[in-house]
Amino acid sequence: MRSVGTLTRADLAESINRRVGLSRAESLDMVEAILNRVCDALADGENVKISGFGTFLLRDKAERIGRNPKTGIEVPITPRRVLTFRASQMLKDRICATE
Repeated sequence: MRSVGTLTRADLAESINRRVGLSRAESLDMVEAILNRVCDALADGENVKISGFGTFLLRDKAERIGRNPKTGIEVPITPRRVLTFRASQMLKDRICATE
């Protein structure tokens, strides 16, 4: 696996600034507004689908019995909600084409 840099909020804002022509502050506000909307939707139990990118899915996992691998003792695992991301086929094709 190759090591790559990390895309940050500031990078996204800079890209909007260059492509759209908004000020740096307006660009950063736009990035924050989008991320806040996604977070709010997920917090409200909604799935988030971004066409051509992927889907953030919420799943409720039921209580189950797990096992401590060191001792072998069975322990209950509490129910929980998990967030998963499923990449769109378009994103998968684009990522695989660059390798």
